[in-house]
Amino acid sequence: MTAAALALTAAVLMHVAWNLLARASHPDSRFLWWALVGYLVILGPWSLYALVTEAHWSYSLAGLLVISALANSVYFLVLGAAYRHAPVALVYPIARSSPLLIAVWSSLFFGEVIAAGGWIGILVSVGGLLLMAASARHGDSRRALLWAVIAALATSVYSLSNKLAVPSLPTYGAQLGLVSTDLFASFVALSIEQRVRLGRWRPSAMPPITRWLPAGLFIGNAYGLVIFAMQYLSAAYAVAFTNAGIVLAGLLSILVFGERERWRTRLAAIAIITVGLGVLAFSA
Repeated sequence: MTAAALALTAAVLMHVAWNLLARASHPDSRFLWWALVGYLVILGPWSLYALVTEAHWSYSLAGLLVISALANSVYFLVLGAAYRHAPVALVYPIARSSPLLIAVWSSLFFGEVIAAGGWIGILVSVGGLLLMAASARHGDSRRALLWAVIAALATSVYSLSNKLAVPSLPTYGAQLGLVSTDLFASFVALSIEQRVRLGRWRPSAMPPITRWLPAGLFIGNAYGLVIFAMQYLSAAYAVAFTNAGIVLAGLLSILVFGERERWRTRLAAIAIITVGLGVLAFSA
């Protein structure tokens, strides 16, 4: 396997792992907030030092870091807003449809040429994501849909910023430094939102450290490995391949956790996403 394939495989497994850890935690604990604390405390100082000392600095890189951090913060905030109106099963697949937006932006504004097979793979996999979202229409789906689409837009912005920045980040430490700037900005944004909405700076409950600390390491490194893969692949391809995590998580929810609601539709969506990713892999 190529370096990019190995990196994305590890990223997918880490992404599924931290989502499973979050699944086992009470919503009041705001598991993501604690996971960001874990990552920033353990890997934040080292990765930021690597970013400062190992990156090829320029005004362009500094601007890309700012754009990426702001877009990442918007992503976390609007995703949380969407989850307050509808379940993850509806919101997350729509938010993860960003590879189509990334492909459009990179083609229109950066002159990237994506092969026909790449477009087909992305369109098919996004179609599967939308089918999966349609199988979970609960809550205020109309309002949640708006926030989920904004989350997809924010993902496309920070993903393209990461792709443009990665040539100036020659080491994995520097690439994780970019992750640290994004996650620190997101942590600050989530803390302010929590203070404004709930009247406190930290969650009212803390999940077990054996869950949120590993989750933080998984979150940061999964993101870092996607940036690493962008050295070899277009941003649209790299982000699309991480949707294999939705396939794996969907199968686990049906086969292991016994979530049978509209399971045939969800299995069909999983199959469509898998076919799309297969076409994309063949064209990469």
